[in-house]
Amino acid sequence: MQNISKLLFFISVLNFVACGSDSDGGPKVVTPSDPHCPGTVSEAAPLGSNDVLVWADEFEANGFPCTQNWTAEEGTGEWGWGNGEKQFYLRGNANAENGILSITAREEQFQDSDYTSARIITKNKFDFTHGRVEVRAKLPAAKGTWPAIWMLGSDYLTNTWPRCGEIDIMEQKGQYKNTVLGTTHWYANGNASYSRNKSLPTSTTEFHVYAMEWTTTQIKMFVDDQHYYTITLNDTMPFDSDFFIILNVAVGGTLGGTNIEAGLESSMEVDYVRVYQ
Repeated sequence: MQNISKLLFFISVLNFVACGSDSDGGPKVVTPSDPHCPGTVSEAAPLGSNDVLVWADEFEANGFPCTQNWTAEEGTGEWGWGNGEKQFYLRGNANAENGILSITAREEQFQDSDYTSARIITKNKFDFTHGRVEVRAKLPAAKGTWPAIWMLGSDYLTNTWPRCGEIDIMEQKGQYKNTVLGTTHWYANGNASYSRNKSLPTSTTEFHVYAMEWTTTQIKMFVDDQHYYTITLNDTMPFDSDFFIILNVAVGGTLGGTNIEAGLESSMEVDYVRVYQ
């Protein structure tokens, strides 16, 4: 954790999961009916200093994760979800066991696709503006996989990409398993972006904490509390409204590449997702 106050607060809610948010953006305490949602985050007013845990999923129950937190997107999207990706996303490829969520890409025929994987989102279940996101994860080792922990502007259906904005807390190219990168996308006479690489030779063999701090003026990114990325925001950029969280593993495509490992079966393993405000 970044500081002691975060740690002490989290201890008090260790066995709980947030489900939903109030219309004013504050946390809403709900008793979940889904058996994969074992509890709730205690109600607390965000302090604006990223010290209050307002939403989390610890993936404590086996099976597909809490349906009051996550929706599975399925299919191939439009032109491979806009990136020429090769997989067909299926709900069943996202599965939690013993406190770890596995998002698994595998080589298998499904409809017209040669690969399957999973993509889960918090849209309309937890959308928020500003805060700190922490995700502890181990990345898939297979070449050709493109794991991502990212966020998209909640108005993307009417304010189409890149105008809606995108925050990539972590992405990894299919052929470069010793490096991760953080990126933001927005519109400035087309797709504008700013990206930085971070060397991480143990990304596929060890868990690391990928974090993002988002304020009205800056977005910063970290790996294991090592700061490696900062972008300064301004009024022309779409980073002052609600975004939602996405976890997925693509196969091939723009960053996955064409050199896809034969007999592919490889997972991004996620220990937790936590949001502080």
